[in-house]
Amino acid sequence: MYEEMDDVVNQVLAVPYVGSEALYNTIIYFFTEARKLTRAVNIFKHMKNSRNLECMPSIRTYNILFTAFLSRGRNSYINHMYMETIRCLFKQMVDDGIDPDIFSLNSMIKGYVLSNHVNDALRIFHQMDAVYNCPPNSFSYDYLIHGLCAQGRTDNARELCDEMKQKGFVPSARSYNSLVNALALGGGVEEAMNSMWEMIEKQKSVDLITYRTVLDEMCRRGRVEEAMKLLKELQDKDLVDGHTYRKLQHVFEDEFDDSNDRKRLR
Repeated sequence: MYEEMDDVVNQVLAVPYVGSEALYNTIIYFFTEARKLTRAVNIFKHMKNSRNLECMPSIRTYNILFTAFLSRGRNSYINHMYMETIRCLFKQMVDDGIDPDIFSLNSMIKGYVLSNHVNDALRIFHQMDAVYNCPPNSFSYDYLIHGLCAQGRTDNARELCDEMKQKGFVPSARSYNSLVNALALGGGVEEAMNSMWEMIEKQKSVDLITYRTVLDEMCRRGRVEEAMKLLKELQDKDLVDGHTYRKLQHVFEDEFDDSNDRKRLR
């Protein structure tokens, strides 16, 4: 009932010195849920311009807006456009004397990664503890590892993953899959396999693309027999279901022209 809600909100805005920061945050949140970002931003501006000190934006207000803008991107160009707004909001928040928390800092990192500005994400990452007295958490590392792998900066991603584990954090399935893929494509098949088994041990789900990449790169480097044994081991340990197993068989079938070799895969 957003039309009815809009009428009530207009009545609230029309009365000076009415409302509170919590009330306005609720209004902003529901407008962002309705994907009415312009309306949400207008409410935020009303808070900023209000003479009622109880209505001033808080860290919660900014975090609601960060979440809303980050959820709108569907590709790096769109994320780039929204990231400029997020960057301005973050600067405004800091200029107003509001200390960023772990959520807002991770929002900046995630936004920069999604918009392909990984160096800016790394800058925020290194400022977290030193400037904002807010040490990185597992999400901080996960966003960066994925972003670095996407740019082919595998060595940096590996170093960050090692640092993450030294601090007691466990990489997410997405981070592990990104790193295993990047290592395999970069020629580090052995290291990719070790990371893959590590993520299985940590009960993180290996996706089909990762399995396929590792097996394909092993075949490309002449390690077909070893790759076949690996696939059989994955099946024996119930790490791949029948459907996935058959899909992965195609990796080998693409490598064999001889029908006798193909029969060995059945």
